[in-house]
Amino acid sequence: MYETLQGLDHIRLNFSQESLHALNIAIGFLMFGVALEIKIQQFKDLINSPKSAILGFTSQFLILPFLTFIFVIVLKDIITPTMALGMILVASCPGGNFSNFISSIAKANIALSVSLTAIATVSAVILTPLNFSLWGNWAIGVYSAADAETLVRPLEIDVYQMFKTVFIILGIPLILGLTLGNKFPKFTKKIVRPIKQLSMVVFTIVIILALMKNFDHLINYLQYVFLLVLIHNAMALGTGFALGKIFKRPFADVKTLSIETGIQNAGLALVLIFNPKIFPPEMELGGMAIIAAWWGIWHMLAGLLIAGYWTKFTFGLSKKTSNA
Repeated sequence: MYETLQGLDHIRLNFSQESLHALNIAIGFLMFGVALEIKIQQFKDLINSPKSAILGFTSQFLILPFLTFIFVIVLKDIITPTMALGMILVASCPGGNFSNFISSIAKANIALSVSLTAIATVSAVILTPLNFSLWGNWAIGVYSAADAETLVRPLEIDVYQMFKTVFIILGIPLILGLTLGNKFPKFTKKIVRPIKQLSMVVFTIVIILALMKNFDHLINYLQYVFLLVLIHNAMALGTGFALGKIFKRPFADVKTLSIETGIQNAGLALVLIFNPKIFPPEMELGGMAIIAAWWGIWHMLAGLLIAGYWTKFTFGLSKKTSNA
């Protein structure tokens, strides 16, 4: 199996700038629908009670990278070093914006979700390269793969570009949604449901199109990465859930902690992997890329499933859905 997985490193994913722009627009539309239901008072309550936010930060940037390191060490005789690095990189990334949408339809604490996404995105400028370099170097040391040592290099994140992108796909829709929702509550109540439904459809179409462009690669290696990503994602979701339960947080917060830890910004991981300033083009990083790509697909499916379970598959669209 190890020899078969080595073939992953030779593949190249088809992910164009046009695909990236379409994905950003779809995420922005999702964020707008989420923001329509956010009330200013929710953020005030979060400032007065920061415990859940602290737990979310700890779960995402401290516990998950550590558990991922342990996981890839246990699997060192099965997976390749680049696959291990791909998992560590995904675990080092902040939560994805899709988590805000999942929190919304799961009837979780949306204000906490948005706040954690914002905090994680800012913190990622330092903590993503720090976590990846730290745990990645240690993992490579354990794997003792001489030809993979050069893979772990300090990550160079373009701070301006990162903030610009986040502001466009998260900040602007958030401001527009908050303004409309709080200034015109009656009008918002009429449009929020169709907007949430439409945004889900648009996002799904974009993901399906991206998946079709890389269908052959995914089909050839899905049997090898599916279970690996499933376990890793379940571990992430379980980490946030367990932490919230241990510290006896409200169930809406527990759901948010689980979602924020389990929905990672796999798109950022792909951007870093394909950045020639971080990883030279001559390096064969297919193992890292396919892990991040399938993570980006699977965590959305897992998020929708867990949100459906928590809302009896009404996906937050039924007034009868309870937070408890």
